[in-house]
Amino acid sequence: MTPPLNAVITGSTSGIGLGIAEAFAKAGLNIMINGFGDATEIEANRKRLEADYKVKVLYHGADMTKPDEIRDLISNAENAFGQIDVLVNNAGIQFVGPIEEFPEGKWDAIMAINLSSSFHTSKAVFAGMKKRGFGRIINIASAHGLVASPYKSAYVAAKHGMVGLTKTLALEGAEFGVTVNAICPGYVKTPLVEKQIPDTAKARGITEEEVVQNVLLAAQPTKKFVELEEVGALALFLSSKEASSITGTAMQIDGGWVAH
Repeated sequence: MTPPLNAVITGSTSGIGLGIAEAFAKAGLNIMINGFGDATEIEANRKRLEADYKVKVLYHGADMTKPDEIRDLISNAENAFGQIDVLVNNAGIQFVGPIEEFPEGKWDAIMAINLSSSFHTSKAVFAGMKKRGFGRIINIASAHGLVASPYKSAYVAAKHGMVGLTKTLALEGAEFGVTVNAICPGYVKTPLVEKQIPDTAKARGITEEEVVQNVLLAAQPTKKFVELEEVGALALFLSSKEASSITGTAMQIDGGWVAH
């Protein structure tokens, strides 16, 4: 009987990361979740995933701006599971502002969390994956890893960098059974996005539906949010043996955004 795969998912206490954790646990993967948030809520989700899907679910609160904590996250997962087969780099933050007013501290934090953390996690797992002849690294980039929007200089730069990192690591792992791919979602209906809708409606003097259709989904021809389950399903497929020839890609799941 083939043993279950073991996965680490950064930034997985809410939103896209938690959606991927749900998909992985449902498919029988053991997972290490990571991220900030209310401790009670995080523990409740951890226990629920374990109970619902009968897998091992652990939590590590590593700060993705700190390389030593990132290494400790990976070390803890390896000690608990024996090995890490799948790494999902999902941790990310956002800040919006014109370049002349963009706080330097925000730039540094976005670069650290959205890009550099993926370097540190990948570096920590790569040798083991190569040695075993199997590994899956999935970088959650964004449509903004392929195209730009104004006032998001740091986020767009970091996500473009993540796509470049994906291609480079894919070449390094290609002969060793290690695939590296990026998923580039458009707007996904997460709690973080939903919380922005009423405030945006009030600020612009428009209805919440107008915010959704004319602001958030203006670039997505489908005029629909990407669902968490869709991102989770794609991540799960990329983790499979059947995806062994898919590497170095930046897969759009964006409702047609980048087709413009």
